[in-house]
Amino acid sequence: MSEFGSPSEEGALLAGERLDDLLTHDLKIIQSAEVFSFSLDAVLLARFAGVPPRGRVLDLCTGNGVIPMLLTTRTEAAIDAVEIQPRLADMATRSVRLNRLSERIRIVEDDLRSWKPDGDIRYDAVTVNPPYMPVRSGEHKGNLHQAMARHEIGCTLEEVVAACARHVRAGGRVSMVHRPSRLADIIDLMRRYRLEPKRIRFAHPRRDAEANMVLIEATLGGKPEIRLLPPLIVYEEDGEYTPELLAVFYGKAAELPGFVRPNGRTAIPRKEDDKGGDAK
Repeated sequence: MSEFGSPSEEGALLAGERLDDLLTHDLKIIQSAEVFSFSLDAVLLARFAGVPPRGRVLDLCTGNGVIPMLLTTRTEAAIDAVEIQPRLADMATRSVRLNRLSERIRIVEDDLRSWKPDGDIRYDAVTVNPPYMPVRSGEHKGNLHQAMARHEIGCTLEEVVAACARHVRAGGRVSMVHRPSRLADIIDLMRRYRLEPKRIRFAHPRRDAEANMVLIEATLGGKPEIRLLPPLIVYEEDGEYTPELLAVFYGKAAELPGFVRPNGRTAIPRKEDDKGGDAK
């Protein structure tokens, strides 16, 4: 294991890179058309996942670091983020520095299948946006960065679930976004590794369309009980984002509606979020 240290200057853009706005808390992120950029699934996972107000959080398959950066708007926890691809790890490291988040987020370039944190620690929460497609399906030649983001080249679904279970503490939460077609596999694998699914929410592009994303959260060693949350609709009939999605994008909703804390109370947005999400 090695913490990735970028040789480039803090916040500097390399050839072919651009600086995008995350639309909340003045956060910026370095991206490039040459590698796989983050998409809606990462944003939804960052708003769906149950995270503690403090403690330790781990993000696996972090890519360019969008999920840990968005999580800093919801928690003061220390966040470790693991990425196997050197170029993406470098971009994530520079984005973290650019946003002055180095004291809160640590980007690690390593393989989740073998990586071990410093000391025998366990995390309060683990998030992961893994590759969706088995290697045998679809086209996975050409751009290696994009192929590894889409296909299980660097890790299989079982290896992802095993890593999540290995690093989360007893009673801690593991949150994942994936394709609905893999839901049966996800639940089966989670239970094999003592991760009991607790919350599931399907995302639909339109009200009359079948789901194309599933958000699932499990607890290590939890009792069997699954709550199916209301469907999340992305687009209105006129093609505009629904109010729920707009609130998520612009940081007015720190958490997706429907999230319930362990004490049974519905999460209440912070006053800062009601003002537009500019405060940390």
